[in-house]
Amino acid sequence: MSSSVVLGIESSCDETGAGLVRDGRLLGHVVASSMDEHARFGGVVPEIAARAHLHSLTPVVHRALDEAGLRMADIGAVAVTTGPGLSGALQVGLAGAKALAYALDVPLYGVHHLAGHVAADTLEHGPLPDPCMVLIVSGGHTSLLLVRDLARDPIVHLGDTVDDAAGECFDKVARAFGLPYPGGPAIDRAAREGRPDAVVFPRPLTGPRDDPYAFSFSGLKTAAARWAERHRDGVLPVADGAAALQEAVADVLTRKAVAACVRHGVGTLVVVGGVAANSRVRALAQERCGAAGITLRVPPLRLCTDNGAMIAAVGDLLVRAGAEPAPHDVSIDPSAPLEFAALHPVAALSA
Repeated sequence: MSSSVVLGIESSCDETGAGLVRDGRLLGHVVASSMDEHARFGGVVPEIAARAHLHSLTPVVHRALDEAGLRMADIGAVAVTTGPGLSGALQVGLAGAKALAYALDVPLYGVHHLAGHVAADTLEHGPLPDPCMVLIVSGGHTSLLLVRDLARDPIVHLGDTVDDAAGECFDKVARAFGLPYPGGPAIDRAAREGRPDAVVFPRPLTGPRDDPYAFSFSGLKTAAARWAERHRDGVLPVADGAAALQEAVADVLTRKAVAACVRHGVGTLVVVGGVAANSRVRALAQERCGAAGITLRVPPLRLCTDNGAMIAAVGDLLVRAGAEPAPHDVSIDPSAPLEFAALHPVAALSA
């Protein structure tokens, strides 16, 4: 099949993203965030997010085209996040994608948000090794995935968080520490001046009888909040608390991810999602992968958070593999299970 420019649209949470990819190469991408509008509420407000997507979607698409030096007529396919995510936010993205695909008379592909995060790394480092282990860490997801051919084989979901995601833990503890939203970057900045061994926080689900692939950050969040409460009448050593919390999260994430690689005989670990931007997570992952003889791949910071480029990357894989486009009545699934990220192009499987 001849190569096409694929437009990817992402609107699952508080970022409106548009990206353009052809033959695995990123041509341009733009993200508009409504984060500042949510900051005073300490978290994402779904109605505000949906309205922001409505205002940003068309400008973001045009800016991405301008960045790539392309015209609307150059688009050969449209890919859009259909889930999981916020219902109203997803609806805006899907409606816009359907309108563009219909107006341009090009195929439309529905993409699972987590499959997008997996594919984000391919835009920087090329095709994923078969197999590879993928650790997705963000505000809403903490998952360990065994990935083979992203366009032909089902993604094997090894484990997930049983409660709070890693990024959610950062956001909630940051509030208890008096730090601004979003909590991840604020914790990372504060931790630079602190000592990670100043406070001993728990490492949940790391015992010998615990599920080796499951994560839990609710207890860690509670422990950090209670530690902050004990300093209510004095001076809260925020830097030490932030460094200790960051160390605990990075320790659990990297320990489980590297152990999963070893158990499955996988030589490459890919860490993606917003929390992959955390400096300690990246450093400890590099240290532990190096010690275990595992290759670490982490996308650049601009591709770690939600963006349209990662959705376009999946769409590009589907187009090149000869996948059937989505039906005209494709709908969103705000709680789409990971099994739906398994991409089975008929043409590719019969080849």
